[in-house]
Amino acid sequence: MKLAFVIQRYGTEILGGSEYHCRLIAERLAQRHEVEVLTTCARDYITWKNEYPEGADRIKGVTVRRFANAQTRDIQSFNRYSDWIFNNPHSRAEEMDWLRQQGPWCPGLIEHLKRHHGSYDVLIFFTYLYAPTVLGLAVDPARSLLVPTAHDEPAIRLEIYQELFARPAAIAYNTEVERRFLTTNFSIRAVAEETVGCGVDLPQQSHPYTGSSSAARPASDEDAEETETEEEPSQFPSHLSARGAVFRRRHRLHGPFALYGGRIDPGKGCEELIEYFNAYVDQGGDAILALMGVKLMKLPEEPFIRFAGLLSERERLQALEAATVVVVPSPYESLSLLALEAFAVGTPVLANARSEVLVDHCVRSNAGLYYADRDEFIECLNLLVANEPLRAALGRNGRQYVRRNYRWDVILGKYDRMFAKIRGGRR
Repeated sequence: MKLAFVIQRYGTEILGGSEYHCRLIAERLAQRHEVEVLTTCARDYITWKNEYPEGADRIKGVTVRRFANAQTRDIQSFNRYSDWIFNNPHSRAEEMDWLRQQGPWCPGLIEHLKRHHGSYDVLIFFTYLYAPTVLGLAVDPARSLLVPTAHDEPAIRLEIYQELFARPAAIAYNTEVERRFLTTNFSIRAVAEETVGCGVDLPQQSHPYTGSSSAARPASDEDAEETETEEEPSQFPSHLSARGAVFRRRHRLHGPFALYGGRIDPGKGCEELIEYFNAYVDQGGDAILALMGVKLMKLPEEPFIRFAGLLSERERLQALEAATVVVVPSPYESLSLLALEAFAVGTPVLANARSEVLVDHCVRSNAGLYYADRDEFIECLNLLVANEPLRAALGRNGRQYVRRNYRWDVILGKYDRMFAKIRGGRR
């Protein structure tokens, strides 16, 4: 089957968000289908400046076709226009002008779809928000599958999105929370709907994080299943093979630390995270806050903050294993690969309770805590740092949660079922 993924940005340097999610799915499906990615030349989602060369490329078994954007974004002007359009009566033409200003505005990509859509069996659009999806879905709705990555935000209330969600032949939701929100607020006419999410690898742990409680905790069937699938620790473990030792040594992290990974910007809750962590330190907390990813805001020069930078996928895994706790501060999530990857390596999560998706993950997995305000953040972090048996139990629960719900064979099987329904619905 020939598949085309449509996404606003694409590249191995882009970690986190819908772009990372899209790449993981595309690379896995490329092992059983012919996969192309149609995207822009942008690397930066703030300006949409053309940085990648236009034309075809090959990335990890996937053909990537890049098209140049016709304009960059003036973020201050766009933010002013957004404030106006979200709070005042306006026309559809003004919504389309908002879409163009938001970017990426890529006429070449849409023209390619108009000319070649019939050569693909399925068109897979990632993220409801941007112009490539809004304009591209209108080209061949009967051949289209939408991965919305949606949550409740002002933009989704615009009329153009009422039209958008009625179009695709199939929708792949990230979570049941997202599915309930969209089916409650929009007219969904898809012939195929699945709650899919994204697959997450369970690393083989040579030094699993069992904490001091493993001997006292009675064995269960699930523990036996996990033991069978993991490598036994070395009889004589080296300090270099200890959990997270490489990352800790490289970044001189010798005590407990909380880790955040992804875009470091206010929209992801990072300003609030730093404010809350500062209060935690003021009240005697001795953990460090480490941040990895792309820095889109200034970080204060505080001894308790470490910036690890943009890491490779292997280094990200080492960081997640090394962390005492992984913090997910974003109030807006449709899935949160950061939380799922933390669960997969057995590291407990501390999540923002304003995100219904994150709360749902924590409740269903019993692998994390969540906070609604600064005081709850401090109490939860103190508890997780001080209580190793609790961290170990949450870590085991997280790995089981990923094994039950986010295995790659299950995820890819759901996509293949939807592809078959799309093709069957066109006959």
